[in-house]
Amino acid sequence: MRLLVSFAALFVSVVLLQLGLGGVAPLDALSGDVLGFSAAEIGFLGSAHFLGFFIGCWWAPRLMGAVGHSRAFAALTAAGTIGILAHMMVPHPWAWVPMRMAIGVAVAGCYTIVEAWLQAKVTNATRGRAMGVYRVVDIVGSLGAQLLIAVLEPAAYLSYNLLALLCCAALFPLVLTRAEAPETGEAPRLRPLNAWRNSPLAVAGVVVSGITGAAFRMVGPLYGLAVGLAADRIALFLAAYVLGGAVAQIPVGWLADKFARRSVLMWLSLASTLACALTVFAAEAGVVGIFLAAAFFGFTTFPIYSVSAAHAHDFARQDERVELSAALMFFYAVGAIASPVIASLLIAAYGPAAMFVFIGAAHVALVLFTLIRNRARPAPTDRTRYTYVPRTSFLIGRLLRRGRD
Repeated sequence: MRLLVSFAALFVSVVLLQLGLGGVAPLDALSGDVLGFSAAEIGFLGSAHFLGFFIGCWWAPRLMGAVGHSRAFAALTAAGTIGILAHMMVPHPWAWVPMRMAIGVAVAGCYTIVEAWLQAKVTNATRGRAMGVYRVVDIVGSLGAQLLIAVLEPAAYLSYNLLALLCCAALFPLVLTRAEAPETGEAPRLRPLNAWRNSPLAVAGVVVSGITGAAFRMVGPLYGLAVGLAADRIALFLAAYVLGGAVAQIPVGWLADKFARRSVLMWLSLASTLACALTVFAAEAGVVGIFLAAAFFGFTTFPIYSVSAAHAHDFARQDERVELSAALMFFYAVGAIASPVIASLLIAAYGPAAMFVFIGAAHVALVLFTLIRNRARPAPTDRTRYTYVPRTSFLIGRLLRRGRD
């Protein structure tokens, strides 16, 4: 209990950030549709978010070193708030691109600061409990952000103002906490090629995870509108995806620790391909069928990043873990930047089902690559423990490294 109290300010800030900044993506998709944006333009907004996310991951540790944790958090939160508030001042898709980049920078930067603060304060005795609570807080905030869309009117000043207020409120718990800010640690070096040399399959897995998650989160509302869902039901559609992914962590973690991780990854991708097909066919099965398909899609696709990361760490030395985690986040961002644009263009050209054909094709490619890697070298006998990995910042590896050894 004392542990929870000591980190309460950080965790409250995370929830408020998720509600404020995390609600922008689905609201933008719905607002863009109301304002007459094309599917491609809405897809570019999703790609701009992840481009900003990558910039924030890289830049935030350096900003912390220059001005300290609290000032950096305040500056990044202000950037995100400005990005939200400016939406309805200039309702044009290309004007929204830099706003979404600013929001992406704020998301990654604020998470970087929160995780650096946690890393400095936890001990080996409290690390497991702190990370367990942090994962729950992250998922609850993400789920709440999707559900919030049900009560927000698209393309309305009030909706964006409410998200901006939640984002601003995230400042109070962390900036006003009496806990002393930690010393700034050195930022991990970003060396993507080392991750590829360590495990090409893990790199492919996190790229496919980025393709899948970004397409569904950023362009999924367009799919929901195309199959006849109202705005409030699109919120439940996205929430079902997040909830399915959260439920999957325990059973998939057990399988990943008991059986060969390449096999688990391959079967997850096969199941994800099936989930894509079911989601397309569920469009004719009514609202309940669409929600169940979204939950199954989240169940099969959400754990792929964590299984891929666990497989990469099986081949890594202890002193490589932080940089390896950062490199995997880089490859996730690569997939996530490209995916919304491709998915939106396919929807515009071939209809809503094309998005899931695209995602399914990515998973088929991952299955084939897994079969190739099975022949390339044997799996290690000494394996790390499976760990659910939030896709939040390059610093997440510091919080997780002790739990893997």
